[in-house]
Amino acid sequence: MAPPNQLCLVLVIFLSVFSLSSLSTSAIFPKANVSLSIPSSQLVENFCNGKAIQNRRFCLKALSTPEVIAAMDTTQLGTLIMKLGAANAKATLNVYNEIIKKPGSPQSLKALNCCVEAYKYAILSFEMVSSELVEDPQTANYDVAVIGPEIANCEKELINAKVQSPRLLAGNRFIKYYVSMGYEITSTLELENPNEY
Repeated sequence: MAPPNQLCLVLVIFLSVFSLSSLSTSAIFPKANVSLSIPSSQLVENFCNGKAIQNRRFCLKALSTPEVIAAMDTTQLGTLIMKLGAANAKATLNVYNEIIKKPGSPQSLKALNCCVEAYKYAILSFEMVSSELVEDPQTANYDVAVIGPEIANCEKELINAKVQSPRLLAGNRFIKYYVSMGYEITSTLELENPNEY
């Protein structure tokens, strides 16, 4: 049987993905089954004050789960951030796939397909970065940073095709927040272990 921490993490990820897969705009925003009134750890507080963090409030809310608050070090925190980023990307990908099924212009279909590919790339990158955190934070830093241009290209395609969907805009905004969090955590790990890489 799995240790209680692993069971809790699996349960939180499942509940996050399940809650993120509903149809409302807020479905893409990370939903924690706890309120922000639960004090965050000093590790989370310090992290969310980092230079690369684009939205401190989002960071604190996304990292308000008991598993994240219980993270004992930067590597554990980084692994959880990457899992949350991947879950968020999967939820947003599901929204794109739903919208693709609806009739639309060839230009909008092209834009949506571009975004589907960007989100598939984001999912793979977040999952890959999670495994690179310990062995090579510098590579992990690069791999998380290159998600940003993929999402920017997706946004450009949506604008050019005049695709207007608050759900997609929210998903793109939130994935950028996760990218900034990923960049911050990998940069922190590089600084913590400068001689190892």
